[in-house]
Amino acid sequence: MELTATILAAPTAPAAANPRVLIVLPSLGTSVGALWQSAATHLGEVDPATTIIGIDLPGHGRSAPVDVSAGTSEYPQLTMSDLAEAVLATIDRVLPDVAGSADASAASISVAGDSIGGAIALQLALDHGDRFDRAAVFCTGAKIGEPRGWLERAEVVATSGTPTQVTGSAQRWFGEGFMDREPEASAALLHSLQDADRFSYAALCHALASYDVRSRLAEITLPVLAVAGSEDQPTPPTKLAEIANGVSGALLEVIEGAAHLVPAEAPAVAAGLLHEFLNPDAAGATGTGEQNSATLPTASGPREASRDEVREAGMTVRRQVLSDAHVDRANAKVDDFTADFQDLITRYAWGEIWTRPGLEKRMRSAITLTAMIAGGHEAELAMHVKAAVRNGLTRDEIKEVLLQSAIYCSVPSANTAFSVASQALAEMDDEG
Repeated sequence: MELTATILAAPTAPAAANPRVLIVLPSLGTSVGALWQSAATHLGEVDPATTIIGIDLPGHGRSAPVDVSAGTSEYPQLTMSDLAEAVLATIDRVLPDVAGSADASAASISVAGDSIGGAIALQLALDHGDRFDRAAVFCTGAKIGEPRGWLERAEVVATSGTPTQVTGSAQRWFGEGFMDREPEASAALLHSLQDADRFSYAALCHALASYDVRSRLAEITLPVLAVAGSEDQPTPPTKLAEIANGVSGALLEVIEGAAHLVPAEAPAVAAGLLHEFLNPDAAGATGTGEQNSATLPTASGPREASRDEVREAGMTVRRQVLSDAHVDRANAKVDDFTADFQDLITRYAWGEIWTRPGLEKRMRSAITLTAMIAGGHEAELAMHVKAAVRNGLTRDEIKEVLLQSAIYCSVPSANTAFSVASQALAEMDDEG
């Protein structure tokens, strides 16, 4: 099984002693170019010394289909480990040319993937963690769907072809309005599905049917970024939160309004998150793919930045934690009387405190829940319960925070908190 690699973004700045390479992997039914090219172009603009290489899956894009004996429809039943090994073999084959040296091990390699591409990235982190610096997983899970469903889909596609999946994929892949806003991008993705080899697609379904690394997440030692689309049906944010909770030190980001193909639906945002993740020491990296001249706060002191820069950084993290919809509603209500207060909380609460690197966002959410309970701030508690889910707390962890508050804040306070939290979580379920 030989896969094809494509350079999506070549370096435009002098390479360092150890060339930096990002490998990107597509989802089931898409080509790497259709899914990742726009995000790679954005990322190349802010990371000009990095080479971004896309690797197509078997029978997708530019990669050859799986071997099927003439006159039969018997295709190989692949595993995720098979796919991970094929990706690694491809990296070893193309990297010497990219690195400009026969010693490809000198290169600094990270991997990012969407859906099954994210599952392959997790498998590589488990089986060959020493070969990679970082892993970013988009719209995926440690287990995706149920085996029976994948096996049934494999048989349908092997018999009738990938066009049978176009209508369903159009509904699952994209957030509301994306196909109207970006007709060319959505058409390219759906065409890549229609053009995919049916037996290769079926073989990948078999890999997903047997894939389950939930019990192994703690074995991953690489830094991991987990990115979810808020509207994703196949792999909702809870799937990415499970990864973020299972891998020590992993980060979780939820992209509002996006569904299952974040790199194509929000390419600038995806590029910004990758830039920040791949450059953890870079000052002023933001989740929008743009550079901010403000210096990030340190563990021991505040940032050195202008008032506007702090406010901009605060607005970015406020939107990440509370959602664009919430912040837009709050901003719509701002008038001359409340404007200064909104500016105050954006700059100080969000710009000075929530942006600090000393605590992960999920820890800050747990602390904030306790503070809201202790203060009896029910409306704010409901808002921060939803924010806690976006920041990676599971419902069981939220329950534990509320139980502990019964001891330290009072049983009546916890009783009210459980009622508020239950309603907030139910609203999230209703919103999908």
